Amino acid sequence: MNDESVGVAYRIEDLAHHSGATVRTIRAYQDRGLLPRPERRGRANVYADAHLARLRQIADLLDRGYTLASIKELLEAWDTGRGLGGILGLVAEVDGPWTDEEAARISRAELDERFGGSPDDAAVADAVELGVLEPIPGDEDSFLVPSPQELAVAAELHAAGVPLSAISGHLRELRGQVEHIASRFLEFTTEHVFARYLGEHPPTDADAAEAASLVRRLRPLAQQTVDAELARAMRLFANRYLHHHLGAGQPMERRDETHTVEIPLDTMRAVERLVGAEQVAVFITAAAEREVQARTLDRLTSNHSNTSKIDETA
Repeated sequence: MNDESVGVAYRIEDLAHHSGATVRTIRAYQDRGLLPRPERRGRANVYADAHLARLRQIADLLDRGYTLASIKELLEAWDTGRGLGGILGLVAEVDGPWTDEEAARISRAELDERFGGSPDDAAVADAVELGVLEPIPGDEDSFLVPSPQELAVAAELHAAGVPLSAISGHLRELRGQVEHIASRFLEFTTEHVFARYLGEHPPTDADAAEAASLVRRLRPLAQQTVDAELARAMRLFANRYLHHHLGAGQPMERRDETHTVEIPLDTMRAVERLVGAEQVAVFITAAAEREVQARTLDRLTSNHSNTSKIDETA
């Protein structure tokens, strides 16, 4: 940043007032090399609009999760002409909304009415813990709803007879599985797409702008893949259950039928010590089902990779 003389001059107290930083923080930034020294005019130290702009940049980068060491490197890159525009554009692209859905506001009375008319403080506390509802400071009778669609699904399930505690438990389980899918998709795209932008030093302005463009293009792919795979799986299992209960077509294998499997004696004894002899079958069944679910999630996240390879060879 150039120490250009500008029309407005600030004392350090004035600069602190306009920037929201404390006098102590401003001096600390100067000592760290994040903020240029003020101009000396007679006996007074004078700050300019450029100092105010720099303080606002630092505050913005801190809000985005950058450390002071990273901010210093970014600002030095900007001061040497490499620019911050591309990097901030990339950060804004990643930090921006990943859905077109807009948050809404709901009163406690409206909330109670949508869920049967009877207040349920435990269910509300569960919803707040899960982030389905967010308290509004200064307004104890209203909540912010980050995803009205998610709340509408819960209301429909409750109207169909599902207890609120069961809905909360299902959401916790589903959230863990979805976060696993999101993590795997990010690992996949980072390895094959974004690794070249992630060096020891901040990317150039052009590289950051290119990476931001890629984020915009790739952002919907995870949801599109999950939507397609969920639709396929729902159709498959819904048809199986329907055929089973109506007795049409080939009957679905009964879940209460048993199949003998040889398990090492040492393994059986270890499970008995863990859960008790009477719970061995339940434990082994649950462990097997959990493994099947994990492999299903892995397969879902790998489908996009396989599709890309087919497209490249076509």
